[in-house]
Amino acid sequence: MLLEGLKVVELSTWIAGPGCAAIMADWGASVIKVESAAGDPTRTLVPDMLEQHDHPVFTMENRGKRSVVLDLSQQGDRDRLQSLLREADVFITNLRPGALSRLKLDYESIRHEAPRLIYCSITGYGLTGADRDLPAFDITAFWARGGVAASTIPPDQEPFPCRPGFGDHATALSALSGVLAALHERHQTGRGRLVEASLTRTAAYMIGWDLAILLRTGDVVTAQPRAQRPGPISGFFRTADDRWLCIMQRGERCFPAVMRLIGRADVLDDPAFALPIVDMDKVRTIRAMVDEAIGRMTFAEAGERLTAADLIWSPMSTLREFATDPQPAAAGCFVEIDDEHGSHRSPAAPVRFPEGAPPVVRPAPALGRHNDEVFGAAGDIVWPRSKT
Repeated sequence: MLLEGLKVVELSTWIAGPGCAAIMADWGASVIKVESAAGDPTRTLVPDMLEQHDHPVFTMENRGKRSVVLDLSQQGDRDRLQSLLREADVFITNLRPGALSRLKLDYESIRHEAPRLIYCSITGYGLTGADRDLPAFDITAFWARGGVAASTIPPDQEPFPCRPGFGDHATALSALSGVLAALHERHQTGRGRLVEASLTRTAAYMIGWDLAILLRTGDVVTAQPRAQRPGPISGFFRTADDRWLCIMQRGERCFPAVMRLIGRADVLDDPAFALPIVDMDKVRTIRAMVDEAIGRMTFAEAGERLTAADLIWSPMSTLREFATDPQPAAAGCFVEIDDEHGSHRSPAAPVRFPEGAPPVVRPAPALGRHNDEVFGAAGDIVWPRSKT
């Protein structure tokens, strides 16, 4: 079912690589995570918080995997890893290209020994170019250098970082899509191939609307202070009970619908406000009307009216509100994980399969927990047949 029977080796730390492999584990793949004796740094991201393998971030990125510890500075352990790779279907790594080359674990060094292997390289800046070996996090390569921050943060605000894992998770999905495409190709050719994903290329895609306009016309479109933003009925508005909601316009019919909703249908007969409204003074005038009207409504009242008018809107939820909202739960946004501390919720992979999928039940592994299980008493490679 789904990826059951697929053998995946992961040599990566932090988020993008482990996140890609974690989704594959959720979908039934047998994933062996290779770590150093120090372990993935996310094990101890918040010192003294639960056990190393119970940290909620580590659990999210590594549930369902098996952990082996290898010292890749030693030839014997490099040989063990290469033996794993010869039997694997997929190798996922986010080590920098130079380090992999020195360890003889780069694609060119192992492709002939493992010709069916899908080799997935996840980097900050790609496999070519002067900066290919620079260290990177998503806050640097994706958010800052990728143009996402400058396009998102209004120029009147001091720059701030993206939330942890934001660009990494997008890159994990990018890598996963490439791996699955390569696996599909292998069904026809019988050959593996190199798959490359990077934080910087993912950033270019994620900010693609603005980047496409720049590349075609030379114009730069970025977030602006509220008073300078076009679209008089789109954006965030505060209700009388101090809740924020977001309204988005999807077509010309939305403007008259909002004007009627706020009791200003008279505006529709004023030629000064004929669509499209591009004069910023008129945009600010209309926005002030919406601000004033929404500001007199409770959140419940505003939401009821917006829904009745079939307008695109939503609350601006806090994470706590999102976690207790019944709709995300109904949409499958959470999974239940059992460990020695009991059962707890964790964010789910972004795709589910209503007609059936392997259960997501196994927690993240303790460091090196599966060395004996994987390598066996005589050093033989033993791949588990299932996620149990």
